[in-house]
Amino acid sequence: MLKKILLLVAIFLLSAGVASAAVSKLTAASDCTWPPMEFIDANKRITGYTIDYLEAISKAIGIKIESRNVSWDGIFPGLLAGRYDLVASSVTITEERRETMDFTTPYFEVRQAVILPQSSATNAIEGLKGLTLGAQIGTTGFFAIEKLEGVTPRSYDEISQAVEALYSGRINGVVCDDPVAADFALQNKTYADKLKIAFILPTTENEYYGFAVKKGNQEVLDLLNRGIAKVKAEGTETQLRQKWVGQ
Repeated sequence: MLKKILLLVAIFLLSAGVASAAVSKLTAASDCTWPPMEFIDANKRITGYTIDYLEAISKAIGIKIESRNVSWDGIFPGLLAGRYDLVASSVTITEERRETMDFTTPYFEVRQAVILPQSSATNAIEGLKGLTLGAQIGTTGFFAIEKLEGVTPRSYDEISQAVEALYSGRINGVVCDDPVAADFALQNKTYADKLKIAFILPTTENEYYGFAVKKGNQEVLDLLNRGIAKVKAEGTETQLRQKWVGQ
């Protein structure tokens, strides 16, 4: 009887050890064209608020998280196909997206900003009628443009292409997440003298970023949520926001 008990204990400990070691590394996919959230720096390294946030989560849960640069058009199909464990790419949590993937608790609140030429006097949504506005395809910025009455939407593979089109006069404005808009219109030396954030699109719903995981992958979801909770509780989230976004 004692041998049987010892054997059962050994099996339990072994299985517990296997379970705890089941996840030793996570792979995150980011479309690194969204400064200051996720982008490639001058040294060709993936960096930004989101990347630093992942590193903080990694330390909090004791699991390595490797970041990969993946184009936006393939980022969600790649997640569904299991090529990586999570998408960390300024992804807004929406009910439509929840149908095909699961999301962590939010890690950043965002609004949709309208970038216009410095010379524009438009400061409200009514002034956008008759204009052509650009945004990155498949983003909440583009979805917002599609809902605007009298506005012609134009999609781009990357937000930088939309900003460049505005800068060169091919479109009238750009809509994108406010930290990204601030980086292009206020911080980027190429555009700051000619572009501005005209106003924030009004909305009745708050918009939040979350890390996306494959539908039903509760193990990874729980790990990330545990890490996010620690990053928030320890004040690291506030420090990262100050570092990358400011006030």
